[in-house]
Amino acid sequence: MALRFRGIDPDTPNGGSPTVWLEDEKAEIVIQGWLPDMEMYRVISETEWVEGHPTGVPDHEGVVRIPVRMIPFLRKVCDEAEHAGLWRPAEER
Repeated sequence: MALRFRGIDPDTPNGGSPTVWLEDEKAEIVIQGWLPDMEMYRVISETEWVEGHPTGVPDHEGVVRIPVRMIPFLRKVCDEAEHAGLWRPAEER
């Protein structure tokens, strides 16, 4: 596994905090974040965000929240993945 640390919430006090990694072998961005509160999770689970797509969060998926102050880390990891050739438009896959 080629997991590379790319950033941590700069305003975190101590302990667990939102973090971003890039996983090269699977071509994935990995994010650690805060769990949503029950109301947010309910809205996410019950809303049909894409017409005809099932609602809910599958058991093999999760929802996390990260602060917008981490946008620079997200941009960095997305740019890095693209420059490394890990991302390609759908028509090229």
